[in-house]
Amino acid sequence: MSLGGRQADLEGEALRPRRGRAVLRAPQPEWARRTRMTFKRAVAVGILCFAACSPNTAGELQLPFKLLRPPGTGPFPAVVILHDCSGLGPWSSGAPRRWANDLTRQGYVTLRPDSFTPRGLPDGLCGGHPGGRVTFEDRRADAYAALAYLRSLPDVDPRRIAVMGGSHGGSSTLATIVDSNASPNGGFAAAVALYPACGRNFGAWSVTRADGAGHPITGYSGVFKPTAPLLILIGELDDWTPAEPCRTLARAAQSAGYPVEINVYPGAYHSFDSKAPVIYRPERININAPSGRGATTGGNAEAWADAIRRVHAFLSQHLAASAEGPAR
Repeated sequence: MSLGGRQADLEGEALRPRRGRAVLRAPQPEWARRTRMTFKRAVAVGILCFAACSPNTAGELQLPFKLLRPPGTGPFPAVVILHDCSGLGPWSSGAPRRWANDLTRQGYVTLRPDSFTPRGLPDGLCGGHPGGRVTFEDRRADAYAALAYLRSLPDVDPRRIAVMGGSHGGSSTLATIVDSNASPNGGFAAAVALYPACGRNFGAWSVTRADGAGHPITGYSGVFKPTAPLLILIGELDDWTPAEPCRTLARAAQSAGYPVEINVYPGAYHSFDSKAPVIYRPERININAPSGRGATTGGNAEAWADAIRRVHAFLSQHLAASAEGPAR
């Protein structure tokens, strides 16, 4: 479904963006403790509110986010968009905003949580950061905090909420929907992972390397078990998060009966949904490079156009309106 809208930047008054902060108020639940999340630095499924509604206290992390709504009254389906390693600050790749504008034009409420700024990494962590790091498990908690907030909105259908992300956000999407990290309060209805790092362990899915990071993968074992239908989109030439581990992950999951789809784009590199030209970036931390550094990134117009089509079709299929109507 398309609701039209301006073709220029849609993050403006026409789509009623809202800025807010997510605040942890609930005790850390058992499912969060199992992933070894630190209470003072992690946002678990809890109460979300705007920054002015309550002061920040010990044990809380305020999580800024940007929310876009389509015209109308809803209830709308919604998508939580997890940013890549560049974050949402001044050095952002712009891809999360590009997807948010596109999906809001299609009738989805979109929410982009900023996982890095409140953790002291406003410039991202693509090249590493001496101040620390943010794990995929940290961001899984952020995704569930965003899910809980969206479910509280009267114009969002709580049964029709998806999660998606690219690169670090794509890997965080995998961490969010793997069955070992499932929330007892229910999860997302669908997931889209753009060029994720499938060459890592997620739940029962395990990857072995010859001598650790920077060395070739020597084997795979187990099955990635998603709690929601999953679409993976990745470039054939990706040297940062290679396509082959994702192919193997998808084949194993499909053979075990899990709803995982994958499409690999010939001629496309990492960040194929970017507007930036293809360039080799020697400073990037890269577990798949012999030196541990260096990756090629840049947009691919054909892959971007096809990705839009596939994501629209996938979300339309799995976030279709229920005849029963929304449940609260």
